[in-house]
Amino acid sequence: MCCKFKIKGLDCANCAAELERAIQKVDGVESVNISFMTERMEIDYDASNKEEIMKKIRKVIKREEPDVELQEI
Repeated sequence: MCCKFKIKGLDCANCAAELERAIQKVDGVESVNISFMTERMEIDYDASNKEEIMKKIRKVIKREEPDVELQEI
């Protein structure tokens, strides 16, 4: 399943790339793409466990980039 998010508060493209690598390691995430320029994130994940995966993704975001806000589109 694919979800799109508005991601606000990223400081640079390198931060986006680091966050992308960290989210890719979350169990159940098949792929993730973060665009610093458009402030968008697209995630493909296992739809059978959406709530748990999203909870882990938000935890990773808070750990890696505490000032980032995530809004589902």
